[in-house]
Amino acid sequence: MPPSITSYSSISAFHAKLAQSKRILAVCGAGLSAASGLPTFRGAGGLWRNHDAMTLATPEAFEADPGLVWMFYAYRRHMALKAKPNPAHYALAELARRRPGFMCLSQNVDNLHVRASHPSSQLKLLHGSLFAIKCTECSWTDPNNTLDPFCPSLAPASDDSPSPALLDPKNPLAHVPREELPRCPECKTGLQRPGVVWFGEALDEQMLRDIDEWIAREQVDMVLVVGTSGTVWPAAGFAEQARSGGGKGGKKQGGTTTSVVTVNMELDGGRGYLSKNDFGFEGDAGELLPKLLEPVIGRMVQGGENGEGEVRWEGGDCSA
Repeated sequence: MPPSITSYSSISAFHAKLAQSKRILAVCGAGLSAASGLPTFRGAGGLWRNHDAMTLATPEAFEADPGLVWMFYAYRRHMALKAKPNPAHYALAELARRRPGFMCLSQNVDNLHVRASHPSSQLKLLHGSLFAIKCTECSWTDPNNTLDPFCPSLAPASDDSPSPALLDPKNPLAHVPREELPRCPECKTGLQRPGVVWFGEALDEQMLRDIDEWIAREQVDMVLVVGTSGTVWPAAGFAEQARSGGGKGGKKQGGTTTSVVTVNMELDGGRGYLSKNDFGFEGDAGELLPKLLEPVIGRMVQGGENGEGEVRWEGGDCSA
């Protein structure tokens, strides 16, 4: 059965635009991870043990109580390791293979894009990764650390019992002293911390330069906004940049303009914010995106839907 699509746009018109699009920029947000069952810690559900998750994601919080912050991130690491890439992750990875002019910018830190075998040259992790570890004092990094639990003192974060004590705010959380957290193996003084971008920290400058250069290099035909809002930063910012700075200012000599395509559980304002050349599709990105991209990537006939493993696609057209 095809997924139910609440469409504010013509699917056939979208497919016609997709067939003409050589350069496609995707901006992915938390809704893509939610389709894999991961908590987003945003909006009304943004609490963890009665802590506002946003207040834990700061350098100041880590300095004040690194044990508490690490427990939160150790839980997120554990949940991400248990989760599986969903069909939308695999669809984006296949789109990258079929369209050399495709680039994916993801706000998600769960590594599910990587585990779906998304080509690394066509993927930018805007906010880093839960599985990249770095030092608070020096330049040491560990780019792919999947230890679970991360260290003995954080073992409660990996409890898979039916009612883990960690998730019940009524159960006191044992204080994890700074001395029980891993130190940097090089400088011996700094604490190891998650390699994610916290509030108040800047995104990687070289990565941003690379993105700017990619957008400016040539006309961007389509911006895919997946699992996030197309009206707020960063998706809105990158979309505007693609329209104004891609190739000939967002317009080809044939009059073709950059289209913004939003695939999300809810569209801000419904049809209202869509311009003449934009498209909006409301629903679960994990279900919708493979169907929307099917004319290019084909149909998933093996793997993916049941977790990691070999994924095979049938049909589709890679000529654009």
